[in-house]
Amino acid sequence: MTSEAPPLPEEQLPAACGEKDHNAAADHASLKYSLLGPSLTKAGQDSVDQSRVSDIIYNASKGSKFFSHEEVRDKSLTAKIDSILAKKRRLEALDLARELRAADNLLAQLELSRDLTQHIVHLDCDAFYAAVELLDRPELENVPFAGGGGVLTTCNYVARKFGCRSGMAGFVAKKLCPELVLLPLNFAKYNAKAGEVREILADYDPRFESASIDEAYLNITEYCAEHDMEPAEVVSQMRREIHEKTHITVSAGIAANARLAKICSNMNKPNGQFVLPPERTAIMSFMRDLPCRKVNGIGRVLERELASVGIKTCGDIYAQRQYLEQLFGQKTYEFLLRCHLGLGRTNIQPAEEYERKSVGTERTFRDIDDPAQMREKLRRTAEDLEADMRKAECKGRTLCLKVKLHTFEVLTRQVVPPKAVHLADDLYNYSLPMLTKLEQEFPGLKLRLMGLRCSHLVSTKKPDTRAFFGLRPQRTDSAGSADSGGGAESKGVRAEDEWEQWPQEDVNPESGQESGEGSGVTSPHRRHGKEIVPNPTRETAVAAEEEVWDCPICARPQPADERQFNEHIDLCLSRQVIRDTVQQDAAAQQQQQQQQVERGLTPEAKKGRDRKRGRPPASADPKQKKLCFG
Repeated sequence: MTSEAPPLPEEQLPAACGEKDHNAAADHASLKYSLLGPSLTKAGQDSVDQSRVSDIIYNASKGSKFFSHEEVRDKSLTAKIDSILAKKRRLEALDLARELRAADNLLAQLELSRDLTQHIVHLDCDAFYAAVELLDRPELENVPFAGGGGVLTTCNYVARKFGCRSGMAGFVAKKLCPELVLLPLNFAKYNAKAGEVREILADYDPRFESASIDEAYLNITEYCAEHDMEPAEVVSQMRREIHEKTHITVSAGIAANARLAKICSNMNKPNGQFVLPPERTAIMSFMRDLPCRKVNGIGRVLERELASVGIKTCGDIYAQRQYLEQLFGQKTYEFLLRCHLGLGRTNIQPAEEYERKSVGTERTFRDIDDPAQMREKLRRTAEDLEADMRKAECKGRTLCLKVKLHTFEVLTRQVVPPKAVHLADDLYNYSLPMLTKLEQEFPGLKLRLMGLRCSHLVSTKKPDTRAFFGLRPQRTDSAGSADSGGGAESKGVRAEDEWEQWPQEDVNPESGQESGEGSGVTSPHRRHGKEIVPNPTRETAVAAEEEVWDCPICARPQPADERQFNEHIDLCLSRQVIRDTVQQDAAAQQQQQQQQVERGLTPEAKKGRDRKRGRPPASADPKQKKLCFG
C-alpha cells in the first residue's frame, strides 16, 4: 500500500513554485548565455539589454530540436567545467614552484620575440552587406533591415540596437524587432564592391592579406617610411579614399601585430579608427583590462572555462599561470600567455600564399530521410568538391564525410582511399560506403546537412618550365583580376562564371526558413564571403615589368626587381658550378684514359693479361645492360 504526500497549503504553493522556477532559471543561465551566439561581441550592441535578448531567444527556441541539442551541449560543458575545478583544487594543494618557474621562463622567452617595429592595420568594412544594399535602397537608412532569411547574414546598425545580429535565426530576429525588413542576398554586388576596396588597399600594401570579403590586414610600415607619414595619417587617408570612391565606411585598428590590430578595429566602430602605441607599457596596460572574449580565438566555450577558474580579463591570466598547462593543455597554455603579453604575428602576406590544409564543401537543407535523396545530395556535394579541387589544383589522400542529424548532432567519418582523389566519381564512390554505414548505425537516419572534405593534399600544379630555364613567366590576361577566380578557394566556388550566387536551396528569403528541393531552384553557384581572391596588380607594376636587366651569367633578360634578379643570379651561378664540375670530371676521366693507353693499361689489354694469368672470366649477368661512355 502506497501513501501519497499531502498537498501543500495554498499559501505555500506559490512560494514553492517560485522556488522551482528560480532553480530552473539558474540551471539554464549558462544555456541562455550560450544561445546569444558567437556574434555577441559585434559592434553596435553596447546599449542592448542582452538579458532581454537571451530570454526571447530562450523562449522562442524552447522545445525545438536545436534547443534540446544546445541543452545537451551545455550540460556536457558544465560537467567538463566541474572536472576542471576539481583538478584545480587538487593542484592548489600541491607545490607548484616548478610550474611557476617554467611559466615565468616561457613568458621571458616569448617576450624576446616581441616586435614593435611594424605598423599593422586591420581594416573592417562597417556592416558591409547592409552598407552595399543601402546604396541601392537609401530609403532604408533609418529602418532596421537584415540580409538573409533562414539565418541572418548581416544587420544594419539600426537593427543591432534591437539585439539582431549575424548568425541569428530569422524568426528570432523578427521577435526581437517586428519591423525588421529582410532582404535577399546579392553576392554579385558584394564582390564587385569588395573588388573596388581591394584596388585601393593595393596602393598602400600590394601584399595585403584578405581575411574575408570585407576585412583585410595590411603592413603599412614601408608606405609610412616612403611618404614620411604617421600610421594614423595613412589610415585616415586610406579610409577617406575608400569612402569617397566606394561610398561605404570602414573602421581600422593600428597596432604592432595582427592580433592587436584585429581587437583595435572594433574599438571605434562604425567609421572610426583606434591606434595602440607600439610600446610595451601601453600594450600591457591595454591587455590587462581587456575581456578575454574580445580576443580572436576565444569563443563562448573557452570564455566560460576561463571564467570558472577566475580568468575574465587577459590581465587575470598571469595570476593563474602555474595551473594553465595542466588544466587546458600545452597549446592553449602558450596561446593564453601570448594573449597576456599582447603578442601576435607581424608577417602579412596574400591569402593565396598560405599552404592549404584541406578543401571542403557542405550544404544545409530541409530534413530528409529518403536514402535516394541522400545519395543525390552526396552526388551533388561530390561534384561541388571536384570543382573546388580543380580550382585549388590539388588531390586529397584523406576523404571525410560530415553529416548533421535532424537533432543537430554532427557526425564525421573518414577514409583513406588507395589513391589521391579529386574526381566526383571517386569522391562519391569512396564516400558512399561511409553514408551506408551511418544508415546502418542509425536506423531511420534523418539529415539536415551534408559535407565532404579532402585533406593531406597533393598538388597537381604543372611545373613552371620557363622559370626552370631562367625565363620570365608568361603573363595572362586574367592575372590580377579580382573576379578571375585565381588562387585557391576556401570552399564552394565555381571557376567558369564571372559572378556566383548563394544557392536558393540553402536560404529562402520569402519563407524565412531553409528550403529544400521543393523550391525548384538548384543553382550550382556558391558564394559565402570567405573566398581567397588574388590581390589586384597595379598598373605601375606592369609598367615596371617592361624594364629588364640582363643576367651577367646567362645573358637572358630578367624583371627589374632586385630580389628576383639576385635569386636568378644565384640560380645561374649554381648551374654554372654544376656545368664546370661536370666538364672537369669529363676532362679528368679523358686524361686518365689517355694515360692508361700510354701505359698499356687499357681495358682490352687488362682483359688479355688476366686471361694469360689464368683468371676465370667474370660471368656476365643477363639482366645487366652494357653501358658505354665516351
